[in-house]
Amino acid sequence: MAFIEFEGVGIRAMAGCVPKRIIHNYEYTEYFPADQVKEVVDKVGVYERRFADDATCSSDLCYAAAEQLLADNDIDRTEIDLLVFLSQTPDYRMPATSIILQHRLGLPNSCVAFDIQLGCAGFCYALSVVYSMLQGGNFHKALILDGETRSKVYSPKDRRSAFIFGDAGVAALIERDEKYGKSWFSLNSDGSRYDLIMIKGGGYRHPSSIETLREQVVDEYGNIRSEEQGYMRGGDVFTFVIREIPRDIKKTLEFAGIDKDHIDYYVFHQANNYINSYIAKKMKLDTTKIPHTIEKFGNTSSVSVPITIVSELKDQLQGRKSIMMSAFGVGMSWATAIVDFVDCHISDIIEI
Repeated sequence: MAFIEFEGVGIRAMAGCVPKRIIHNYEYTEYFPADQVKEVVDKVGVYERRFADDATCSSDLCYAAAEQLLADNDIDRTEIDLLVFLSQTPDYRMPATSIILQHRLGLPNSCVAFDIQLGCAGFCYALSVVYSMLQGGNFHKALILDGETRSKVYSPKDRRSAFIFGDAGVAALIERDEKYGKSWFSLNSDGSRYDLIMIKGGGYRHPSSIETLREQVVDEYGNIRSEEQGYMRGGDVFTFVIREIPRDIKKTLEFAGIDKDHIDYYVFHQANNYINSYIAKKMKLDTTKIPHTIEKFGNTSSVSVPITIVSELKDQLQGRKSIMMSAFGVGMSWATAIVDFVDCHISDIIEI
């Protein structure tokens, strides 16, 4: 476990954006009988999701959220020193989407911009990178733009993933100020499990071809996908999560010297209801402190933690509030962070 401590850096404001199109999972029956759909939906707890249209990318969701954030907080764009774009569904293989967004948002050429390509644990990783750069350099304000259009990479004909993933984008304004006090991070990775969640085709190890694009039956249950669509070995992921995540939460609390009752809110990655309920029960956490959005947005990968904050804690972050974020996913990677929010301004979620 890699533990990191920061001081004097925090999240000043956040905004979120979701697509207008709502997918009602009980009605998502084009490829499966209604009784099978109901069984899966009831188990994972995802009743609605948002799907971007063909012309909308994760950067568009982030751009809209960033514009809302900048306007609501009267931010001078020339003061933004750093922009980090977090996504596994970028606009292009190259150039980096962050640099496109730097220009699109009208940020100065002196603004440092780069991408982070990481899955569900990515928001905590991006925060740690930005906190480090603000604490250690001459930077004062930064934007994290975190967006995913996961609906574009999973097969609607594969029952194991067809009802889980959705699309969203979040903008977070990070600044240097002593009022934020200390924050603590635990960052972890286990590449021996890289194939638990994966898109095998379309990269440079297995380049795109007619074969990688061809749909095929992949198991005895008749699930169908191509090699350029994602898959997940759910049972193995669950075994990994119930072993590693409670331990990481406990170790991070010990590292920070904080009792679990001191935390005002626990914001977990929105993988599915069963996993988060299991973690809460195992850790004996107060469930009133655990906001959730899995039922209305589904699993939005790295966006699931920040979109839950924007959606569910909008009016709860006045004064000083201690939030623990915990997320896990592709890699496998996992992360826990304890961050104090001080009078954080949360904009209303917008739709495009």
